[in-house]
Amino acid sequence: MPKKISTGIVTGDKTSKTRRVEIPRLARHPKYGKYTQQKTICYVHDEENVSQQGDKVEIIECPPKSKTKRWQLVRVVQKNKTVNLAALRETREQASEVEPISDA
Repeated sequence: MPKKISTGIVTGDKTSKTRRVEIPRLARHPKYGKYTQQKTICYVHDEENVSQQGDKVEIIECPPKSKTKRWQLVRVVQKNKTVNLAALRETREQASEVEPISDA
């Protein structure tokens, strides 16, 4: 049987070499037929700690690495684009403090 390959979003990166990945999916209600968003949570082995929270990653099924880890990181598809607002404010404040040199 071939190994499953999935794409999901990293929602937890607190522990070393382990990531919590959510794989979104649509499921149809058996009686009413309405589609609802559901998610599958997988614990993934990330040997080099390359992924961070919010990254979109590709994972593959593997033999059990621990009690909960059954998946391994293949690659980071898209990095999370978060902006550090505190650092941005500091650079703006420093730029406003610098006075232009006058030729007078």
